[in-house]
Amino acid sequence: MPLSPPLSRRKFLTAGSVALVANAAALGAAPKKALYDISIAEWSLHKTLFSKKMTHLDFPLMAKKDFGISAVEYVNQFFKDKANDGKYLSELKKRCTSEGVKSLLIMCDGEGKLGDPDDARRKTAVNNHKRWITAAKYLGCHSIRVNAASGGSYEEQQKLAADGLGNLSEFAATHGLNVIVENHGGLSSNGAWLAGVMKRVGRKNCGTLPDFGNFRVSAKETYDRYKGVTELMPFAKAVSAKSHDFDEKGNEIHTDYRKMMKIVLSAGYHGYVGIEYEGVKISEADGIKATKKLLEIVRDEIAG
Repeated sequence: MPLSPPLSRRKFLTAGSVALVANAAALGAAPKKALYDISIAEWSLHKTLFSKKMTHLDFPLMAKKDFGISAVEYVNQFFKDKANDGKYLSELKKRCTSEGVKSLLIMCDGEGKLGDPDDARRKTAVNNHKRWITAAKYLGCHSIRVNAASGGSYEEQQKLAADGLGNLSEFAATHGLNVIVENHGGLSSNGAWLAGVMKRVGRKNCGTLPDFGNFRVSAKETYDRYKGVTELMPFAKAVSAKSHDFDEKGNEIHTDYRKMMKIVLSAGYHGYVGIEYEGVKISEADGIKATKKLLEIVRDEIAG
């Protein structure tokens, strides 16, 4: 068999240059972005916090050290009297910075009904939440999570909740923050109702935090979780991966995470998905780890 003719110097240099460029591109290529990131909601550790085995200030370090999670979602009741405490918030921010932990949002409870039928109480509720907006801004969060509790008929509650949320969102906008509503009992656990509230508010910085498990409207009514998340995802600025119990294969037995995460991703959402473990059969630490592992497995499966 005859040998191939030798490459000319020009062709040799050209071929070599192409190879070098290809290798450089391969070596310098940016890693593929994950379909979603994983954060942790402080409520996952509520038993540990209530039992005084850790403090709110310990949360960022524990998230990073024990679970390998670098993004946190706070719950206001664990630092309820610290919203205006500059020294305390500075220490919390310092700890996050030193650990490389990102503060995402503050979940706010116990500040009054934003959809209260009484005008004065509704206004008070709005004002009560404002201090959490300023605290969240200082900590570097993108949102505060609120509730849309109200009273009256279906439509009356939509109107009242939209009024309170609209007023609070107007204030939040001046701080560059979002006000997001979780399906959290009552009509807020009805996906169609809460989606309707969002449409009534009509503000870009007012959205939802769909929770996989909070769809109990009343003792007699439970809303379909997959339908509810589908309805809430167009407005979502955060997502809560609620978990309770797992089977021997590591799957959450109440929520099909594969089905649910496909719903989340099909809405174009690629932000943080927050672990919120509330089970009792295994420890909080083990529940958090199990939820994280499941979210990682599902993410890898969907990514292919």
